[in-house]
Amino acid sequence: MNNIPPVDLKQQYEAIASEVAPVVLEVLASGRYIGGPVVEAFEAEFAQSVGTSECVACNSGTDALFLALRALDIGPGDEVITSPFTFIATAEAIILAGATPVFVDIEAQTFNLDLQQVEAAITPRTRALLPVHLFGQPVDMTRLMAIAQAHQLAVVEDCAQATGAEWAGQTVGSIGHVGCFSFFPTKNLGACGDGGAVTTHDPAIAAAVRMLREHGSKERYLHEAVGVNSRLDAIQAAILRAKLKHLPAWNQQRRQRAARYHELLQPLPHITCPQAPTGGVSTWNQYTIRVKSQSPDRDTVRNRLQAKGISSMVYYPLPLHLQPVYQNLGYQPGQFPVAEQACQEVLSLPMFPDLTEEQQLAVTYGLKDSLTLA
Repeated sequence: MNNIPPVDLKQQYEAIASEVAPVVLEVLASGRYIGGPVVEAFEAEFAQSVGTSECVACNSGTDALFLALRALDIGPGDEVITSPFTFIATAEAIILAGATPVFVDIEAQTFNLDLQQVEAAITPRTRALLPVHLFGQPVDMTRLMAIAQAHQLAVVEDCAQATGAEWAGQTVGSIGHVGCFSFFPTKNLGACGDGGAVTTHDPAIAAAVRMLREHGSKERYLHEAVGVNSRLDAIQAAILRAKLKHLPAWNQQRRQRAARYHELLQPLPHITCPQAPTGGVSTWNQYTIRVKSQSPDRDTVRNRLQAKGISSMVYYPLPLHLQPVYQNLGYQPGQFPVAEQACQEVLSLPMFPDLTEEQQLAVTYGLKDSLTLA
């Protein structure tokens, strides 16, 4: 079995092409390409799926984070606590809002924020906590919300990789004050282009996000704030509406693939398999193992897999506190050792709903050979 991709979007489209193509053509024929009834219908349906009363669609997951922070009036002089082990957009949105990201190390088991360290990082300038449900693994939101309540902090959930994940029976994005989602094509619910959404139970926050995404305007040509242009195209909304119906089944298929990976890979030496945290339901946007061996190391294993036609990804090779762009924040190497070690060891294996048993066996055999080859 050769050429196993990290995700197979072409296969997904082929399976639902008969549903997607007509709704796209319908939007094209309507002449309503930005905003309008299709976008509004998607917002209502997505809010219902998350379990919130409000959803505001926008241009990307990055914009969702930025708009959420702005809607909470977080800006210059404020601090937002988040993870150094995530995609750069998480911290980027904080800085674009004018605030300062404050990093806290992660748990080795879940790759999520180490909540024992969060409280110690809170200062009088802290305004919000920004947990990242990384790889689809939900953060312990019971503990995090208790910390936030004790210190009167807002909670902005980064759900970019976790659409449909749950903690203690609640869907992520409905637990904090705001949830932020990405519809980048490789996400569990992916558009055929960029897209994002903000979810909340608070109508005032939703109204602020709507105003900010429309150039700071509630009424045409009357601008109350410095906003941005961040609207979801109607074509993408139509595609997302068609895909949303399949999301529960796709997430269940991902969970089945994750369980099979765990069964197959557990006996292999020198690797650690991920596990969903107790109390949570993961969406397994990624199945990310740790390669613990120094000989061969993670990059050698990855190259050997690639030579066998098995693609894998490294999320992420460098933590945010060591990124060149954030050196002005004053963090030093070694300051967040768990995150830094993860960057040296993580390897995300092929993971998508249509991944076959044959493909998973090929990944297993390829990984076994790659770990033992002299």
